[in-house]
Amino acid sequence: MTSAALTRATPSTFAGMVIIGGTIIGAGMFSLPVVMSGAWFFWSLAALVFTWFCMLHSGLMILEANLNYHVGASFDTMTRDLLGNAWNRINGLSIAFVLYILTYAYISASGSILHHTFGELSINAPARLAGLLFALVVAFIVWLSTRAVSRMTAIVLGAKVITFFLTFGSLLGHVEPATLFNVAESHPSYTPYLLMTLPFCLASFGYHGNVPSLMKYYGKNPRVIVRCLIGGTLLALGLYAVWLLATMGNIPRHDFIAIARKGGNIDVLVQALSGVLNSRSLDLLLVVFSNFAVASSFLGVTLGLFDYLADLFGFDDSRLGRLKTALLTFAPPIIGGLLWPDGFLYAIGYAGLAATIWAAIVPALLARASRKRFGSPQFRVWGGTPMIVLILVFGIGNALVHLMSTFDLLPVWN
Repeated sequence: MTSAALTRATPSTFAGMVIIGGTIIGAGMFSLPVVMSGAWFFWSLAALVFTWFCMLHSGLMILEANLNYHVGASFDTMTRDLLGNAWNRINGLSIAFVLYILTYAYISASGSILHHTFGELSINAPARLAGLLFALVVAFIVWLSTRAVSRMTAIVLGAKVITFFLTFGSLLGHVEPATLFNVAESHPSYTPYLLMTLPFCLASFGYHGNVPSLMKYYGKNPRVIVRCLIGGTLLALGLYAVWLLATMGNIPRHDFIAIARKGGNIDVLVQALSGVLNSRSLDLLLVVFSNFAVASSFLGVTLGLFDYLADLFGFDDSRLGRLKTALLTFAPPIIGGLLWPDGFLYAIGYAGLAATIWAAIVPALLARASRKRFGSPQFRVWGGTPMIVLILVFGIGNALVHLMSTFDLLPVWN
């Protein structure tokens, strides 16, 4: 092949950035304004920037270790070889837990937002029933084939991008500086509520399972992959900042208490924005965007869980094999969604707790073990041992914060 042909055949960096950004940005973003309302805009933005920095570097540490193995090697291969079977089992359990809890979260979110959507059309659809039906539709698409998921995701992602810019363009035009700067409160307190935002920030920057996929996509080309990780995570950070600006600039801080008390589900936040803005067209855009955001996240997470379980239990790709995998994938979270339909906010928090293992602690340990064995000849994350220590402390700290919050040891904004 000529050099020109090779150049044309090489995937663009932008494509990798979109993969990372699209993986990160999903329905989980709707939890951020609610859980961050105590810390409010500027402290929340600082927490997001700090989390972005740590999660970017933990992803780069996965890349550093991954480059020492064949293209196609993933967490299972690296963790077993570098850290042993015990860590591999812990890592595998954390991945499965995160995917299951996110599947449940999106069933809960889909039920609430579809209930709100049908309500706008004067149709009474119970949230439990709506979530169940939506989950069954997604299960059918995932059961059909990966290609079916890919095609549906492409359609949903395109619609989500269009409605995103239409929605946020409108929301930003309604931002009130007095609301954003919280001038209504004479002596507000923000910092006591900062720590509890961190696990949610961590859960909102989950892309680490895609690092080995990028190596399959680009080959052992660390320079391009690093640009993809930086660009994709910065894209997500920028959109999160805009989302916080749009919500906290329109909804007064005190109003978020009622939203949190109702479970923090997507429909409650959308209703609050609609009530403040009193715009029928913007309300419609919010509803449409919310549906597409939930659908894209739901498809991506459940496909990852489906493939993980099929590999774990050795189910083949026949219709019967895929049916077994689909039942194992969807039955537990569907039951959870029927029993506890308003658990979106709590589920995202628990996902952040488990994600600390495979998105922060394990990557730091992999980088440390990889340097000892291979010396990282192809790529090494800057910062040396202090950077590894920072990522470990970040991961362990997030886990401790979530446990403290669970046992009511942290102040709650109410």
